[in-house]
Amino acid sequence: MYLGVDGGGTKTAFAVVDASGALRASATGPSTAPAPGPGGTRTARAVLREGVAAVCRRAGTDPSRLTHAYFGLPAHGESPRLTEALDALPAAVLGHDRYAVGNDMMCGWAGSLGLADGVNVISGTGSMAYGVLRGGQARTGGWGELFGDEGSAHWVAVRGLNLFTRMSDGRAPAGPLLDLLRRRLALGTDLDLVDVMLLDRPDRTAVAALSRDVSEAAAQGDSACARILVRAGGELAALARAARRALGAAPGETLPVSWSGGMFTVPQVREAFAGALGAFPEPYDLRPPLHPPVIGAALLAARCVGESLGAPDGP
Repeated sequence: MYLGVDGGGTKTAFAVVDASGALRASATGPSTAPAPGPGGTRTARAVLREGVAAVCRRAGTDPSRLTHAYFGLPAHGESPRLTEALDALPAAVLGHDRYAVGNDMMCGWAGSLGLADGVNVISGTGSMAYGVLRGGQARTGGWGELFGDEGSAHWVAVRGLNLFTRMSDGRAPAGPLLDLLRRRLALGTDLDLVDVMLLDRPDRTAVAALSRDVSEAAAQGDSACARILVRAGGELAALARAARRALGAAPGETLPVSWSGGMFTVPQVREAFAGALGAFPEPYDLRPPLHPPVIGAALLAARCVGESLGAPDGP
């Protein structure tokens, strides 16, 4: 049996899949995104230990009996010091070395395209694109919320918060977002936003969660929020196009593209993404994801030992 682990900024998914592709068990846990500073992987270690134990128990097995495991973890490959620490985490959890570790973007690609050539665009708490073509690979985006992650939930939320301030001041027409965020954040006055968001300093996951209010406001007819979502789709399409160029696809070559992450469940984002991709002069084959990223991780685990799973189930 194979263990797949898909870490993320919001949650971590675990799945055990057998050689036929049948899903034996699944589980979810908190984020495994490393915290800043020394000891930043301590929380990730605890999340992995609990999640692996839970999913193996549900599958009627234990970590020692797994054929192989793949851990897709946030920030892997982005810092030599951090990558070394992340590479070492699963050994203590599994009790053996039959595992591989990579960035969680690998899981999105492997799941959505079933290990086939093409590009997967991720839009969850953060955003990036990862693609493979004829043995080459490329990553675009994923620069973090301070100066990147365009089209992500965090990016949408920050633009929604800015729109709230302009609506409150009268610099923009008031729309549904105003009351939605007042209720969500329990604001006594609009200026309490400074206390809640700047002085209390919620983490990036809590900020990203406010993207749901932007989506809800757009669904209620808030045209300014709808424009944020359309722009998000365009930014995500730009990530796919940049990955195409980095992969060296020929101008007339049709490149498969798929997606993963919570922002793609928002119809306006998904439609804007498809529209922007279709407007580019080079051809793309936009495909709905075959499997979720955690199943992609299981596929990668099997590939590590030269095996190919049957058509996997989804959790």
